[in-house]
Amino acid sequence: MLSLRLTRGAHPLVLLRRLLVAVAAAGVGFLLLCTLGYAVAHPKNPHECVVRLLWCAAPLAAVVQFAVAVARNDPATRPRDGLDAIGFGPVRLSVLAATSTALSCGLGSVAALLVYLELRGDLGGTPLSGAAAGLLDARAALPWAATLTLLGLLPALSAGACAIALRPRKERAKGARHAAEAEDGGAQAAPRPPKVAYAGLPWGISIIACGLALEAYVGRGTAPAPGSLLALPGQKGGASAGLLGGWLLASLGLVLAGPGLTHWCGVLLSSGRPGAMRLLAGRILQDAATRIGRPLGVLCAVASGALAAVELYGVAWSHAGPRPFGPLTGLGAAVVMACVTATAITAALDARQIRSETTSALLRLGVPASLLRGAAAVRTVVLLAVLAPLTWVIAELTAFPLTH
Repeated sequence: MLSLRLTRGAHPLVLLRRLLVAVAAAGVGFLLLCTLGYAVAHPKNPHECVVRLLWCAAPLAAVVQFAVAVARNDPATRPRDGLDAIGFGPVRLSVLAATSTALSCGLGSVAALLVYLELRGDLGGTPLSGAAAGLLDARAALPWAATLTLLGLLPALSAGACAIALRPRKERAKGARHAAEAEDGGAQAAPRPPKVAYAGLPWGISIIACGLALEAYVGRGTAPAPGSLLALPGQKGGASAGLLGGWLLASLGLVLAGPGLTHWCGVLLSSGRPGAMRLLAGRILQDAATRIGRPLGVLCAVASGALAAVELYGVAWSHAGPRPFGPLTGLGAAVVMACVTATAITAALDARQIRSETTSALLRLGVPASLLRGAAAVRTVVLLAVLAPLTWVIAELTAFPLTH
């Protein structure tokens, strides 16, 4: 009940973010239902069913990440004096955020079920009834137990991820320190050094190199056939574990290297004899590297995968014949790209909200607003100048051993 009341009284921008989470959840729910319908209609093709189900993993993970980012940036999940007075401390607020996220994702799953049944022709009564009966395998009845299980998967995963991501780390660290003091007879525990933002950069570069090397070793073939589902170059039976492993390693390396790359972009801006605008932009990038670097790394990983897929399948594309990308593949790619882009934007807005007090102090000191806008533009240009070529190079290196 409290979650619903906070939702009704939320800012329109917050409601828009939750609506976007529901829309993304509806897209993933529709893909899962399409996979279930194909499995029921084609029981003799278990390999294709498993491959289709695996293709739903990337949109599912993207929506969970976006839901966590929205919940972290939700003002209702931040500690308040009034809520703390009635017993809603940090732990209960994390549970409240998980509940709100589950409600948004559940609403999207219900909408996906209604649209799916309508396009199959199971509901009837509208002009769209049965419009995609052939594509959605309407001849086979859906098992409702499996349908509800698949639709409940995303709300459960999103709620669990929100509860873990928003758990009160400071409270747990304080409790652990008090326990250590009690065991040592009141001796103070040694403070732990803070983790720097660029700590994952060497690991990220190493993992990217390992992924590209693995892919170059196992990928030796021509472009895939246009009509084959999820076929990769040089593979007769569909996706290869080695090729997918190389892609995943390269993507993981980009994600790990994102904070470090963002930090060193700030260092580059602050080097030499910077002016006020360049110095301010560099310091802000260094301060927000951990917060916005990881979503930017995920965005670069998805963009490099998309560029590599276009490079690979573009050889087999023929406007006169069958196309390698179907409508459901396009829907999954659109959900992933939209979610990772929205997550990066949400992280940037969160970082801006966190430094709002600093911005207000600068404005009170007489710093012109044009200087702040110029610093934001400089940060954006530098990040694009560094991350865009890196994304393109990794995409080309990923596709090169598969097309030559």
